[in-house]
Amino acid sequence: MSTENEEQEGLQMSFLDHLEELRKRLIYSVVSIGVAFVVCLSASGYIFRFLAIPVEKQILALRQMQQAANGSIDPRQLKEGEVGQYFFAQETVVNGVKIPLGTTVRVKSVRKDNQLELVLESQWFVGKNVIPAETPISKILKEGESQIIFDENNHLVIGTVGGAFALYMHIALYAGIALAIPLILHQVWAFIAPGLYKHEKRYVVPLMTMTSVFFIFGGVFAYTVAFPAACSYLLGLQVEGGFRSLINAEDYFDLIIMIIIGLGIVFQIPTISYLLARIGLLTPRMMWKFWRHAVVLIAIISAVLTPTTDAFNMIVFATPMLILYFMSIGIVWFFGKKRRREQEVTTLATTK
Repeated sequence: MSTENEEQEGLQMSFLDHLEELRKRLIYSVVSIGVAFVVCLSASGYIFRFLAIPVEKQILALRQMQQAANGSIDPRQLKEGEVGQYFFAQETVVNGVKIPLGTTVRVKSVRKDNQLELVLESQWFVGKNVIPAETPISKILKEGESQIIFDENNHLVIGTVGGAFALYMHIALYAGIALAIPLILHQVWAFIAPGLYKHEKRYVVPLMTMTSVFFIFGGVFAYTVAFPAACSYLLGLQVEGGFRSLINAEDYFDLIIMIIIGLGIVFQIPTISYLLARIGLLTPRMMWKFWRHAVVLIAIISAVLTPTTDAFNMIVFATPMLILYFMSIGIVWFFGKKRRREQEVTTLATTK
């Protein structure tokens, strides 16, 4: 009876020791996130400006397209020698000076190279600059395409008084977690390592490396390819609808972070395949057999992750996932092992 009580007490102490170890590792992890949060808070403005580059580039590109479209005026609306008013349907830039939407100038229709063309009727004073008479409107618009001013129309907006503070706190939290991930993974390893066999510990370094590398690849792909493509499509719809884009900075941050994290997780297909192959649960034959099912599943995941409804952006999201799936077949073929019996695992654990 006393022996049974001693065994129960030993088990209870062992369980409490595990809880104490877990508590210690959690405290270390929270402290590391807190320190990283403070560090990132001071740089949150720079981090947000870096994240805002894709959408600001797309806004600038759309303004250039609008400005180019503004130049597509039909000179035949005026007869040769006739004078009229030219209306700037979009903002443009003349010698570094922004010309607001709705500005009008007097023009006349002249014939050059057997074609009618609109030119300035008289001198046009723009700021401290003087545009000579007879200057073609098409030339003014063409030069303005490369002089678009990066002004308030290209920036994101904040809708509340404390919006900037909340946004920076939000950014610092995400960035702090990302910065503290190596320390967090070390705490996870320190907690689970005592319960692993020696041969199982050899899997940790490749798994951690693959997880980090492929997550970074996913984030880079989201930032450089997937998100700009989605922005171009979504903002293009707003331009076609005649809307002026005022993008909320907090909503934008939530969207880009969701896409970066989502694609970072999706890019873990090779890592998961490697783990399942090493423990004998996945084989190349199995992956080849179910590749059609994988394509359907990838299409569904792409539809969920894609913030648009068009097929092009869905393909942009799905293509790297398909490549990673077929890459994973090679990883499984190279690193895969047959599933061992329980007796073989015990023998391996005690001898290695």
